[in-house]
Amino acid sequence: MLNEQGFNLWANDYDQTVQLSEDNNLYPFAGYKNVLNTIFKEIMQNKQSNVLDIGFGTAVLTSQLYENGHRIDGLDFSTRMIAIAQSKMPLANLMEWDISKGLPDSFKDNKYDAIVSTYALHHLADEEKVTFIKSLLPLLTVNGKIFIGDIAFRTRWELEVCRNASIDYWDEDEFYFVSNEINASLKNVYTCKFHPVSHCGGVFMLTR
Repeated sequence: MLNEQGFNLWANDYDQTVQLSEDNNLYPFAGYKNVLNTIFKEIMQNKQSNVLDIGFGTAVLTSQLYENGHRIDGLDFSTRMIAIAQSKMPLANLMEWDISKGLPDSFKDNKYDAIVSTYALHHLADEEKVTFIKSLLPLLTVNGKIFIGDIAFRTRWELEVCRNASIDYWDEDEFYFVSNEINASLKNVYTCKFHPVSHCGGVFMLTR
C-alpha cells in the first residue's frame, strides 16, 4: 500500500493509470468512470448540496460537482493531490488528513447532504472501515446519503475469483469491500444498497 510520499509521486500520473486499467477492463479500476458517474447523477438530483469528499484525490468527481454549484469540503492525505484538486476547485475547503485517525475535530459538527468516498476506504482494514463509516452518521442531514464507490464484490467468493485472475498484480495490503459482509456489519445503523458496476467495482448507497 502506498504511503503519503507514494501518492504524492503518483499524483501527476494517477488519472492515466486509472484509465489504462479501466480501458482494459482490469482490476482494480474496471468500471471506474461508471462508478463516478453513478454517484454524480445521484448527487445532482439536488441543487447546491453540501458535499464531503473523503479521499478526493485529483477531484475527478468532485470538481464536476463543484462546477455544478455544490459546496465542497474534502479530506485527503496527499499534499500533491490536494494541490491538483484545489486548482480545480479554488473555493473548496480541502484539508490534508489521514482517515486512519478518524475524522478531524473541525469537521465533526458539520452537516452534509452527501458524503462521498471513491477508491479510498479500501486502505482501511474491514473493522476500521465499519468504525469509520459509523462515525459519519452524525454528519448527515436528515435526508443525507453516503456514497461509496470502490473496489467491491458481492461475495467473498467473487473477490477470490478476481484475486486469482489478477494474482500477478493483486495488492495484498488493501482491504476490499464485500457487500454481504459490510451490509451485515452496518445493518443496525444504515440501510445499505450495493450496485455492482463491474467485476471488481461498485457503488454503496447508505441512508439512515
